[in-house]
Amino acid sequence: MVSAQEIRQTFLTFFENKQHAIVPSAPMVVKNDPTLMFTNAGMNQFKDWFLCNTLPAHLRVADTQKCLRVSGKHNDLEEVGHDTYHHTMFEMLGNWSFGDYFKEEAIAWAWELLTEVFKIDKSRLYVTFFEGDAAENLAADEEAWRCWKQWIPAGRILRGSRKDNFWEMGDVGPCGPCSEIHVDLRSGEERQTIDGAALVNKGHPLVVEIWNLVFIQYNRKANGSLELLPKKHVDTGMGFERLCMALQGKQSNYDTDVFQPIIKKIAGLSGKTYGVHQDVTVAMRVIADHLRACSFSIADGQLPSNAKAGYVIRRILRRAVRYGYTFLGFTEPFICRLVPTLVDEMGAAYPELKTQQALIEQVLHEEETAFLRTLETGIRLLDSVMEKNAGSKIISGKDAFQLYDTFGFPVDLTELMAREKGFDVNMPEFEEELAQQKQRSRHAAITEEGDWIEVQPAAQTAFVGYDTTAATVKIVRYRLVKTKGKEQVQLVFDRTPFYGESGGQSGDAGTIGNEEECIKILDTKKEHQLIIHIAEKLPGNLSATFTAQVDEKRRQAIACNHTATHLLHYALRKVLGTHVEQKGSLVHPDYLRFDFSHFQKVTDEEIRKVEHLVNEQIRANILREEHRELPIEEARALGAMALFGEKYDAKVRVVRYGGSIELCGGTHVHATGDIGFFRIINESAIAAGVRRIEAVSAAKAEALIDQLQDMIRNVGTFFNNSPNLVDAIRKTIADNADLTKQVQDFVAERVTRLKEQLQKRLQTINGFNVAVLPMTVTPEILKNLAFQIRAMQPNLVFIGGAVQNDKPLLTVSLSDDLVEKGLNASNIVKEAAKEMDGSGGGQKFLATAGGKKAENLQAAIDKAIHLLSQ
Repeated sequence: MVSAQEIRQTFLTFFENKQHAIVPSAPMVVKNDPTLMFTNAGMNQFKDWFLCNTLPAHLRVADTQKCLRVSGKHNDLEEVGHDTYHHTMFEMLGNWSFGDYFKEEAIAWAWELLTEVFKIDKSRLYVTFFEGDAAENLAADEEAWRCWKQWIPAGRILRGSRKDNFWEMGDVGPCGPCSEIHVDLRSGEERQTIDGAALVNKGHPLVVEIWNLVFIQYNRKANGSLELLPKKHVDTGMGFERLCMALQGKQSNYDTDVFQPIIKKIAGLSGKTYGVHQDVTVAMRVIADHLRACSFSIADGQLPSNAKAGYVIRRILRRAVRYGYTFLGFTEPFICRLVPTLVDEMGAAYPELKTQQALIEQVLHEEETAFLRTLETGIRLLDSVMEKNAGSKIISGKDAFQLYDTFGFPVDLTELMAREKGFDVNMPEFEEELAQQKQRSRHAAITEEGDWIEVQPAAQTAFVGYDTTAATVKIVRYRLVKTKGKEQVQLVFDRTPFYGESGGQSGDAGTIGNEEECIKILDTKKEHQLIIHIAEKLPGNLSATFTAQVDEKRRQAIACNHTATHLLHYALRKVLGTHVEQKGSLVHPDYLRFDFSHFQKVTDEEIRKVEHLVNEQIRANILREEHRELPIEEARALGAMALFGEKYDAKVRVVRYGGSIELCGGTHVHATGDIGFFRIINESAIAAGVRRIEAVSAAKAEALIDQLQDMIRNVGTFFNNSPNLVDAIRKTIADNADLTKQVQDFVAERVTRLKEQLQKRLQTINGFNVAVLPMTVTPEILKNLAFQIRAMQPNLVFIGGAVQNDKPLLTVSLSDDLVEKGLNASNIVKEAAKEMDGSGGGQKFLATAGGKKAENLQAAIDKAIHLLSQ
């Protein structure tokens, strides 16, 4: 049987022989693309080439791309594992042409690879082509039909609707007709009964699409219209897991060697057998699939969290934990124990798995532990909900949604546990609550983008900001964007000194102007490789020439913090060890934030060593050594650190300050002395095995020292400006502890005397032994007295008052036997408190109330006594 690794390599070799450049997979976690959180198709990394933001580095490309989908056609997360061929994380084999070959070659090579190289039975293959769409005024793709007719009988060339056979990148952008290749994996007997053509795109698990050939020839505009592209492109994607299923003679992706090693490990850990009971089988599929999705995401730098992409990963992981908990009996972390098997199977093709294995295992273990605790909490909460609804035997959709939304308790687990105890869940109401939440989220995030309007043709924007903060520019295109009701103007220049937000560094601000007008640039973003300037308004004359001026003070503050981040990274590796790797960063004008791999808290002593090492490099005034357009192999030979989760071009920029050597596209100081000073202000954990340092440099570090000195000086005035402030504070604390002990002794003695006095003055009211405190005392004495006196004798009621800051306080306590007879201190105190314009409550045996009228405290006490006599 041909292995998955052999299949992957055969595909790449085939297209390499067709003069395609073989490129590595892009990270699964997407950066610099506001429309995507994860790579969901092989073409994502080439969007700039399709959008003409940059010129293609190669006209022909092939790769295998790791992708993640949790929504869209056939990709609802809750359905993964229930069929045999859909996944969250999957590999997409693809070949591309950027203005080079088109339909004829793409179709011929696809047929050659599948039938001549992979030897798939030709009679099992069916193809589709776009049938046209009158509403769009689009004709049928007769060109694709003619190409296919050279290779396959007309009876297996099927017409497809716009839904299935017209591919679009999104609401706007490049698009075009596509041609799908489907394979019929049914037995010979089944094929004789029903023609495979009748099952194409009908959801049959053994008649599945394996390859989609997209012919990009149009551009979708914001108004919905289509225009022809100046160049035509090919974008193909073949599902690797499905191809393995076809070539290995299996009837499920999960039966291939892509998944079986993981499933066998799950079976061994759980003691269950795959393929016997449906619930167990689905659970093992879910876990095997989700292990891959979470591990690859963590390796690419995306940790589970409660926001955006991190929330998606946490949701996927928790679904896997829940299936293991419910159907396989796992009550301890187990997914983390599957990582070594995944690394053994996929580490050769994706070395980041091996490099990041320890981090992946640590993060998964911590997340699993936390969610297993959540499940225990959810079960207790569900029990209380069922107790509350014992009469109706129905759990409301609102209760089920609260368990799901607030506590992370899965609704299908709620349903399962409810059924076991004879309850039903109002699922229509739950779905309504869920729909309302989604609608709120959509409204919060809605963005309307207009079409880019071209002012003048231009190639890629030239960034000149490494060498200057001012430049003469012309506007080449603009668009209007509306977000949350506010309209923004976005400008693209032919050249720019403005740095677009990327790589963790904040974007530049400044102005563009000429003799006619001056317009503020509020921010600069980077969308794919396009540098977009957010302007306060649209210039009056779009064709004019402008001077673009970066806010130099702000830029310098950013540069200081960015260079300080590099020095911090270097220092951390020196002090803590070379296991330290950057996991994220934020470079802001006011501060810097640096996330890094480390498995324990950084001690105060280590923080001080790091600070000293960074400041030592600052004082050394090390000049910046910069290499632009350096081949990445040479950069690595210099010792430059590449970050996992980042995609680098063939040529890169290297920034070096002494021993700190990094691949970086950001802006930096001329020499480290420009930073002036560096100080760490906080160190914390943000995830398992990942720490975060927040720090300041330059003027902000100076301001921090000023603030600390002022604080010490002000504190010193409270201690008569003692020359040894620490000893003075320590003595004050010791004296205070002695005084506190004396007060506690006094309170205890006072409570004892009051108890003795009250015991002698007990009143009998309506059969109760009533102790009424004849004077007001401090709240602390009142509280202690109320607790202690209720145990003095049976059938006892205590009523007392206190005044603090001119506010009255009423307390009622009851002996346990009165509580058992049905008396309730909370009810008494609530009613009595009305006399002093107050309210309160508490437990049945002890309750308190506060009020506004201290002069009416005695009236409230009298009211409580009166209530006992009724």
